[in-house]
Amino acid sequence: MSSQQQTNGLRIVMAQLDFLVGAIDANARRILAACTEARDRHAADVVVFPELALTGYPPEDLLFRPHFMEHVQAALERLCGRIHGITAIIGAPLLEGRLLYNAALVCRDGAIVAQYKKQLLPNYSVFDEKRYFTPGGQPCVVMLGELPVGITICEDIWQAAPAAQAAAAGARVLINLNASPFHAGKRDEREQVLAARARENALPIIYVNLVGGQDELVFDGGSFVVDAQGQVTQHAPACVEGLYPVDIAAAAVPLPAACAPRQVTEAAVYEVLVLGVRDYIRKNGFDGAVLGLSGGVDSALTLTLAVDAIGAGQVEAVMMPSRYTAAMSLEDARAEATALGVQYREIPIERPFASFLEVLAPAFAGLPADTTEENIQARCRGIILMAFSNKQRRILLTTGNKSEMSVGYATLYGDMAGGFAPLKDVPKLLVYRLARYRNAQGAVIPQRVLDRPPSAELAPDQKDSDSLPPYAILDPILERYIERDMSVERIVADGFDAAVVRRVATLVDRNEYKRRQAPPGVRITQRAFGRDRRYPITSGYQNFQNEGD
Repeated sequence: MSSQQQTNGLRIVMAQLDFLVGAIDANARRILAACTEARDRHAADVVVFPELALTGYPPEDLLFRPHFMEHVQAALERLCGRIHGITAIIGAPLLEGRLLYNAALVCRDGAIVAQYKKQLLPNYSVFDEKRYFTPGGQPCVVMLGELPVGITICEDIWQAAPAAQAAAAGARVLINLNASPFHAGKRDEREQVLAARARENALPIIYVNLVGGQDELVFDGGSFVVDAQGQVTQHAPACVEGLYPVDIAAAAVPLPAACAPRQVTEAAVYEVLVLGVRDYIRKNGFDGAVLGLSGGVDSALTLTLAVDAIGAGQVEAVMMPSRYTAAMSLEDARAEATALGVQYREIPIERPFASFLEVLAPAFAGLPADTTEENIQARCRGIILMAFSNKQRRILLTTGNKSEMSVGYATLYGDMAGGFAPLKDVPKLLVYRLARYRNAQGAVIPQRVLDRPPSAELAPDQKDSDSLPPYAILDPILERYIERDMSVERIVADGFDAAVVRRVATLVDRNEYKRRQAPPGVRITQRAFGRDRRYPITSGYQNFQNEGD
């Protein structure tokens, strides 16, 4: 019995850790090491892990493979058999007969002494749990020291019933295991929901969240505690692994503790992007990253994210000027690379571009120049960058933003070529805000990059505004149409020009085929292009009234 139990208190450690999906044995070793550290270093009575910690989240269709679940069961038995001197609450899939549950298993003295099956299975946005799991229906209240503690999992806390059920079963503290992905504003939402559950049941709640990147999802940690009045008493940092102790008094009220400082939106988004880039590169075994550096704001921000994620020594930038590249673009790109300390190369594309034009000249005789020639330039660059990626085992980071991807202002197999797209869910106006935020931490992006009009530089004197509405108009329209599912008529009613809105909506709808072929990227909004927005490519539906209808 620990000193905490001897004084009728309880020390619970929130194990906010980063687990790799499918790495069952490695995850089990991390869990066991955390149990040992929580017991020996933190004198903890209990250690709590995130949702599905043993498999990583989300395991998706790995759960359908019989051998995978056999591996889970064997690893779980070995793991629990080695846990002594501390109680561990571990998230793992649980197979009973032919039914699979998203479960929390309470391990103590070498055995599983209790289990809880998640009751509410989310099946919206990025979640697809009804595809895999059967809902539970019973509360789990387990004695930890002298306190009856209820257990719930993630979605269970977002509705009133599971917490009330645990309280009715005698719980005086509630523990909630989570794999809750980030989007802007999500941290405030979590605190508001937990405050409501705490006040409804007069129970303190310990919220333990996963941390780390998994494909386009980033789990931002930020585990926290609310008291029975719904006040946050403790807050672990976001995007950082760690073991964070929580002391529960005999009266089942968390003792006061300092909270981590709240972050402004730009800081929160920036650190999530860095974590997403770092984990995608690290977990997929790349030796580093390479990207095309144009002298524009998107590639400048992508470069800073890559350097902040994995270090300047593992990043290479390639400038590929064409006949249309402005001198200032070259100057600014060199300045960015120098400021960040990354290896930098200049490889002009004039010769391969001219060769392609020569080869195609007989077929294109008499036809005017158009986007075909622009796209050839972008594809010359894509070939060069993919060669660096293949030869060096470095992932190619694409640099396009959400505004461009929304309306198809990108070239398939050109600037869209690559393995990961850090800015895929970052609208253009937010790109500028993030760039200014990063410069405030240490100036690395020349001010001229932030001041000059954006341009793809694929034609003489080209500007984005030649083809697109100004971003101050475009981004609000896109946010309404994509993230809030508003109709064209409703957007027009908000004060936007009808012709502009119809044009933007048409561009979004017609470019679904490009987005299907784009690399994954970090999700930071409530509706990203990827697993939570699934539109048909071939479709006759228009989200607005045709003229004359």
